[in-house]
Amino acid sequence: MRALLVVNPAATTTSARTRDVLIHALASEMKLEAVTTEYRGHARDLGRRAADSDDIDLVVALGGDGTVNEVVNGLLHRGPDVDGLPKLAVVPGGSTNVFARALGLPNDAVEATGAILDALEHRRERTVGLGLAAGTPGTEDESVPERWFTFCAGLGFDAGVVGRVEQKREHGKRSTHALYVRQVVRQFLNEAHRRHGTITLDVPGQDPVTDLALSIICNTAPWTYLGNRPVYASPKASFDTALDVLGLKRLSTSAVALYGTQLLTSSPDRGPRGKHAVSLHDLTDFTLHSKVPLPFQMDGDHLGLRTSVTFTGVRRALRVIV
Repeated sequence: MRALLVVNPAATTTSARTRDVLIHALASEMKLEAVTTEYRGHARDLGRRAADSDDIDLVVALGGDGTVNEVVNGLLHRGPDVDGLPKLAVVPGGSTNVFARALGLPNDAVEATGAILDALEHRRERTVGLGLAAGTPGTEDESVPERWFTFCAGLGFDAGVVGRVEQKREHGKRSTHALYVRQVVRQFLNEAHRRHGTITLDVPGQDPVTDLALSIICNTAPWTYLGNRPVYASPKASFDTALDVLGLKRLSTSAVALYGTQLLTSSPDRGPRGKHAVSLHDLTDFTLHSKVPLPFQMDGDHLGLRTSVTFTGVRRALRVIV
């Protein structure tokens, strides 16, 4: 087997020594080429190169969810489930590692490497569904290129939090769960549309859902982790179905206190609920429109402001080693 290892040298939870150990372990079991990313988008370019190659069987992403997202978008640049497409394996190296953990992999890089090698020996893999987002035809965002996401996307409040965290990291702050919590509070205090939402959810064949102040799109559960605690925005979301949506119509102080508590105490059987909460399951196609430009994020990567995004849930998009 020939494999390409894509290494993010800025991965939050792995040292250079740990990366050397992991590379040695993988190279002992396969013909391995290790490449360290040098710029934003490099992992996507490497994934694209692997997809177009005739002799790469496996791409291993060593890094956080952002690195995984780039690799996936490179691998799927010609579309999902293409004949001869390399399989994907993930070694978690970020601060949260939602995709890897949702697959059932250990959150420790060394343990995850051992699990991947064992899975390869016993030929364990699964085909997962993914989300695809693009600018909506006929809107000012129609030229925005389509992009895949592995576990979540968001238009509005949560994307604003992601954007704030990215700004702090650019100024040298370390990515921690405490940093995220602080930015949630600051985003809430500065949220202009928390009482009167601007987002409309359009699902073909259904009445529009209007005046949403928050919209979270989930491809799996949990939605994220707070330390070791899983947080479920859409408990029914799964890699085996299409996409789920959680929308909130109000973000007043009382509503945030209620839904924040529900998120922190959520479980695989129970997510946020109430008169201002909207939950939809297994949607293949839908669009989010906003009356004003709002922050947009995919897999924890802030992508700027959007007024309209069209989503597609694609079942059986990519083979993953588990």
